[in-house]
Amino acid sequence: MYRLAFVSFHGCPVARLGQKDSGGMNVYVLQIARDLAAQGNLVDVYTRYHDPSDPRVIDLGNGARVIHIEAGPHQSDKETLYGYIPEFIRNLENYCSTEHLSYDLIHSHYWLSGSVGMHLGQSWNTPHVTTFHTLAKAKLRARVGELESNLRVSEEQKIVSEANSIIVSTEQEKQDLVQLYEASKEKIEVVSPGVDTDQFHPKDKIEARKSLGFTDDKVVLYVGRIEPLKGLDILITAFSELDDISDVKLVIVGGNLDAPDEELYKKLLNLKFSIVF
Repeated sequence: MYRLAFVSFHGCPVARLGQKDSGGMNVYVLQIARDLAAQGNLVDVYTRYHDPSDPRVIDLGNGARVIHIEAGPHQSDKETLYGYIPEFIRNLENYCSTEHLSYDLIHSHYWLSGSVGMHLGQSWNTPHVTTFHTLAKAKLRARVGELESNLRVSEEQKIVSEANSIIVSTEQEKQDLVQLYEASKEKIEVVSPGVDTDQFHPKDKIEARKSLGFTDDKVVLYVGRIEPLKGLDILITAFSELDDISDVKLVIVGGNLDAPDEELYKKLLNLKFSIVF
């Protein structure tokens, strides 16, 4: 049995999905923590308080917990969070000292958490494994007009150099780390994300389309939060430039309808083709 410390600084794994900065990474951290605990390990996931009504500790079952740590205002934008990392580290270490906690491994998620993981690994003399989920240099290369800070690029470079191991989801991500950050191939492990087969499993395609009210139209499907960084505007622009869309339906699944991105919704509502939410 191992005791593992997960660091998900800005992404609480029990936050309501679909809200800003709450999506795939949150699900990933939550499921990995639960699965490792089900194998007999003890897993503590450290994250910022994002809601003052949340309890300090949330039991996930089988020895997995989410532990909220104070660090800056609860509703801070992600762009400002780097400045609260020292407070997060200080409060996290105080909590561990009070609770007499020590860990066999630290696993950080995203570059902000990686900065925390670097410090904790050195302070505790504990191996630090990191998963970036996205990389600044890869985003800058992939999309014209993408904005990423020099601070993030610099921190990612430090994390790549310092981490004992880096877990990635694909061979392409491994190549990006090697080519763009000069990462050592030997310390990168490709571990494809799993699938919850109790929730996701094959069904009859025709029956599925009927149950959703789709006809014989071709369907272009988008699943994700409705915000600019997801590139939905690129999909909409490409879709609108198709020569013939008379038998094509664009289906958008996801997003927080209570707090939409105003400019993006203006585009969506002014479309001249069929769209389904």
